[in-house]
Amino acid sequence: MKSSARKGLTLILLLFQLGKVSAQAPHPEAEFKVFQFPANQIPRIDGDISDWAMVPESYVVATKDMWDDTGVHPKTDATTPNIKVKVGWVKGENRLYFLYEAEDNYWQFMRPGLEADIFELVVDGDRSGGSFIDRFYPFKDVNKWDAFFAVHGVHAQNYHIFTPPGDKDWAMVWGCQPWIKQLPYANAAYNYTFKEGERGKLILEFFITPFDYAGTEPARSIPSVLSENKKIGLCWAVIDFDDVNSPDKNGFWNLSSEHKMYGQADFLRSFRLMPLEGAFSRKLAAKWSFTVLDMNRRLVAFQDESTGEISHWNWSFGDGTTSTEQHPQHAYKEAGNYIVTLMIDGVAGTSKLTKVWDVTLK
Repeated sequence: MKSSARKGLTLILLLFQLGKVSAQAPHPEAEFKVFQFPANQIPRIDGDISDWAMVPESYVVATKDMWDDTGVHPKTDATTPNIKVKVGWVKGENRLYFLYEAEDNYWQFMRPGLEADIFELVVDGDRSGGSFIDRFYPFKDVNKWDAFFAVHGVHAQNYHIFTPPGDKDWAMVWGCQPWIKQLPYANAAYNYTFKEGERGKLILEFFITPFDYAGTEPARSIPSVLSENKKIGLCWAVIDFDDVNSPDKNGFWNLSSEHKMYGQADFLRSFRLMPLEGAFSRKLAAKWSFTVLDMNRRLVAFQDESTGEISHWNWSFGDGTTSTEQHPQHAYKEAGNYIVTLMIDGVAGTSKLTKVWDVTLK
């Protein structure tokens, strides 16, 4: 056996005997998935994880996908937090749902400040990138507080989520918009039994609303629109707070290969909003919408949004006329409220959707 081969084999055996995994920087090109919950099975924010049982293991992001970028913990060992995160969404909502599970020792969580275990979450809903905290603001001649209100948390948001919070609010929003951590934009629930200084398992269930623009008040803000197959910027790090007297012993287990992901949206990971898994989607389902193109002429455009393998479309416009086009336009002769029906046929059978008086013309 050649010397280089023997050295390689020796190294592999050594790693196997140690039973430890190297904490290496992740590959930024890897893409993660966001599970789509069916509209009738939206998870309740109550700390009960049974709602998440339907989410396949392929959606789990775990400690193995992260690394301690401080260099304090070059390998995972018995002191490493055992972390599992699942992310979900619901078509028609602009919310991201999270299930965070972590087994660790929790030395401090009754202090009033940031000296605690923290799940630091960053989201950039439209992947606009760039800096979003004041210290990275490129125009250095701008006053610090002007920069704070101009960019800090505005186009991407950073949540310092306390795990657990003790008697603090559940999260610190690092920016000029603390209202985004409150209903109806966010909600959180915990489930744990350990006391300060003990080891145990923490369950955190929450949702947030990502914003393309988040100002100092909701009226001046624009939520990110979430849709199937859209990619969003998302990342997190777990601040493993073990020693108040020696901060350099605390870990920063990062999902990004760049430490500054907390303030530079270019360093976030790519997450894709997935379609429904096959087990939860109907093989054939009629769905449609409409747009009034010209109220004076009563001209309406109908859009087929059905799912499945479709061979025929049959529209009934509610005034005695029909169409077999997929996306027809129709001009009504009289004002009125109309009952419109779309029936589709395919390999899986038939499906029909009727809307009563949605189409109303004057």
